[in-house]
Amino acid sequence: MRDFLQRLPKAELHLHIEGSLEPELMFTLAERNGVTLPYDSVEAVKAAYEFDDLQGFLDLYYQGMSVLRSAEDFHDLAMDYFRRAHADGVVHVEMHFDPQAHLARGVELETVMEGLGLACREVERELGMSTAMIMAFLRDRPAEAAMAVLERAAPYWELLDAVGLDSAERGHPPSKFTEVFRRAKMLGIPRVAHAGEEGPPEYIREALDLLEVCRIDHGVRCLEDPALVNRLRDEGVVLTVCPLSNVRLKVVQDLASHPLPQLLDAGLRVTLNSDDPAYFGGGMLANFLACHEAFGWSREVFVQLAGTAIEAAFISDRRRLELHRQLASSV
Repeated sequence: MRDFLQRLPKAELHLHIEGSLEPELMFTLAERNGVTLPYDSVEAVKAAYEFDDLQGFLDLYYQGMSVLRSAEDFHDLAMDYFRRAHADGVVHVEMHFDPQAHLARGVELETVMEGLGLACREVERELGMSTAMIMAFLRDRPAEAAMAVLERAAPYWELLDAVGLDSAERGHPPSKFTEVFRRAKMLGIPRVAHAGEEGPPEYIREALDLLEVCRIDHGVRCLEDPALVNRLRDEGVVLTVCPLSNVRLKVVQDLASHPLPQLLDAGLRVTLNSDDPAYFGGGMLANFLACHEAFGWSREVFVQLAGTAIEAAFISDRRRLELHRQLASSV
């Protein structure tokens, strides 16, 4: 099964590129940029990767990204992940990135876009992997700040495959960003949002009704609201679920108690993703293998999951057909 899952062509729709920063690269970039880390070794960093909740993770997440300073750093960050993902059998990656977190450190949006954009072009040329860029807004900051970043990104609107909403969910409902997402819609930019991870099912409904998103990132708490489950199924809304992330952030006690089987039994369109692989126990292959071990899913289930991701990806019709053909030939 491991060999099958590795060669299965996988599209990753829910990845935070800053959350792919492995401890080894963190130390390399810290040395390059003269940044002093509060850890004396790679092992010490890994020991810190135990979180009580989402906020505990975010504290370390923002601390880690302090080593990202130049376009070269962002390029190296993305390429480091792309190469690992390629080894996992990933053929398409959609990466969220958080410009507000970098602007707050004095790192310009231009620097971020230059480095990530270069990596996207390079990986397509070298490894044949396609990519998409999702500019995410930090929901625990004012909506006005998100709007300012969206306008500041005007030179890059054509390069954005979507905008998203991430960071600490509790107390920060999607409705807070209605005007920001309305502006993105007017610009013709697709929209996604984290909802129903730590926040209640109502946040999922708000993301659909007020932000008019085409996908829900996480969404696992939808099962608490049967009417919402029916709506998600009837409307074919895709949930980008992150199994190992949900375990590490205590959204579920363990993978065996994860609601993924119930989501599939309810007829929902689900995909598997790694979220922040450096912090949460591994990339796409690790998540697929963990689900096989926890749920005993057949090959057919994994083919279904991979096909759903290809269908929901921000790619051209030509690339979608190409990936469907790769999927069919891998079975």
